[in-house]
Amino acid sequence: MRSKVQVKPVGLGVAALVAALALVACGDDETTTEADPGAELPQGSERVKLDPAEFTTEIDNPYWPMKPGSRWIYREFDSEGTEQKVVVTVTERTKRISNGVEARVVRDVVTEKGVPVEVTDDWYAQDSAGNIWYLGEATTEYENGKPTTTAGSFEAGVDGAQPGIILPADPEPGISYRQEYYEGEAEDEGEIVRAGVQAEVPAGHYTDVLMTQDTNPLEPKVLEFKFYAPEVGPVLAVGVSGGSDREELLNYTR
Repeated sequence: MRSKVQVKPVGLGVAALVAALALVACGDDETTTEADPGAELPQGSERVKLDPAEFTTEIDNPYWPMKPGSRWIYREFDSEGTEQKVVVTVTERTKRISNGVEARVVRDVVTEKGVPVEVTDDWYAQDSAGNIWYLGEATTEYENGKPTTTAGSFEAGVDGAQPGIILPADPEPGISYRQEYYEGEAEDEGEIVRAGVQAEVPAGHYTDVLMTQDTNPLEPKVLEFKFYAPEVGPVLAVGVSGGSDREELLNYTR
């Protein structure tokens, strides 16, 4: 999963923002948890066992509905000012993950001046409570338009990799969760910071936006805020530590 970065949260002062940076995460390599919808969300390296009967590829969580054919186009700037184009498309395809869950395939294509930089198929599914789970990815990086590596690819249930949560069904401020876990490779963690903020990007001005924060114990200095608009999905991502990347929505087609 790629970590997707001027926004003013409504009523969010400096003190509240600092408080929002606290992330509580725990893990126990010896524990396996039955992932019942609505139960406590997975943390750290905690192992979970998913029941395929509780999952669907029809993802309708209001903060990121993934109807096949939907497409988001972003522009992304890194700390050096390099601009890339990111196109995210929900495909008609599905994939059965090794743990038995059927996942929706979402294609993420990054280009620079029309030349591919990275192409990724991400795998998502939604449980009966409305949590969106992330189940892995098949990714290829390119150099000068030619594929160079598939490092970073993983599948939940294979080689110790564990699934995580991209968005919880009930995103209350303070809720934390792991987004993915593949030891030493992918250990992203998330937390709900605030609901009801607003964000403005080239695609428009959005209200009632959900604000989250992403961290990663493998890169402890990195902190990114993401903003999800109702019935649209991710509209903005801003790196505020460990880099100043910014990704903003240009266009959304449902």
